[in-house]
Amino acid sequence: MNTTRSWAEKTTLDVGYLRLTDAAPFIVACELGIFEEHGLTVNLHQEISWANIRDKLVSGRLDAAQMLAPLPAMSTLGASGLRAPVLTGLVLSSNGNAITLNSSMSHEATALIARGTVSNIPQALIHIAAARGSQPTLATVHAFSTHTILVRRWLSQHGVHPDRDVRTLVVPPSQMVDSLQTGIVDGYCVGEPWNTIAAVRGVGTTIALGQQIWPDAPEKVLGVSAEWHDEHPHTHLRLRQSLLQACGWLAEPDHLSQVARMLAQPHYLDVPPECLFPAPLGRSSDGLNDVVMHRFYGREINRPDHERALALIRGCGDLLGTPLSADAALALAQQSWRPDLYEQTLAANAALLGDVAPS
Repeated sequence: MNTTRSWAEKTTLDVGYLRLTDAAPFIVACELGIFEEHGLTVNLHQEISWANIRDKLVSGRLDAAQMLAPLPAMSTLGASGLRAPVLTGLVLSSNGNAITLNSSMSHEATALIARGTVSNIPQALIHIAAARGSQPTLATVHAFSTHTILVRRWLSQHGVHPDRDVRTLVVPPSQMVDSLQTGIVDGYCVGEPWNTIAAVRGVGTTIALGQQIWPDAPEKVLGVSAEWHDEHPHTHLRLRQSLLQACGWLAEPDHLSQVARMLAQPHYLDVPPECLFPAPLGRSSDGLNDVVMHRFYGREINRPDHERALALIRGCGDLLGTPLSADAALALAQQSWRPDLYEQTLAANAALLGDVAPS
């Protein structure tokens, strides 16, 4: 392999991720030696929450990280806590989320619908909670996340007001199942494998897939601070090249069982491989339309275009307090989502590896 290329400012990197199936591009790039092929030594750091990821990225304790798709824009705006310019030059995945309810509540909701008491599950949740003198409590992984947007859309589509009628909590992904089992929450929206784990344990029932609510919504991105990018443009390029190559490898169906074994290892997700394949990495189970759970590769997936960034910014609008003007939203999208960096990555990989650009 021809490794002639420009000098990299830094070759040993600290990169953060969470215990989620869509951390696969990082894990695959490590396990298959793809980072090394691009002259990088990457130390993966498992973090507990998206707030930790953001704070460590902004403070410089991490060079780069797996990041929720809305967070580069929200961090740049200062809406998610610390205010600092954060950008992405590569979207890593779409889809992969689901809404899971406590199994007993799900069964009761289904019975109410069958009796004609209510017409849909969100309305059934309101009915059940009212009978016990409370509101239903749903969790998402971060206030500014695709998960929150999905839950709010799902509730609104079924005549339930997401602010007045429902209580919403933020719970780290790996703590969702325990929170459901102990009754802290009635349901949640989270990425895999935590919907499947709840089903395997018999404590949760998946009642909607994210892609049924918003098909191919951008989910995880490669996040770096704008300052870090400015100081390490060639290193950042190598990192994007590595991860895009890993995404391409993940797109091959024949690799999915191998990926599941990689991710299941104790130092990564530490879950049984059967909880990762075929449903979370491949296709949904339980008759939920047999649709693909994750998409990792393709121009329409990996390119951080401004239209999708604007959809995320608009989706977070109700939570911002003061809505952004159209001009301000576009400026924020242009600052935080960088399609030019994706195009640079494609060109570099084509020159180095002879890859065909994704269609």
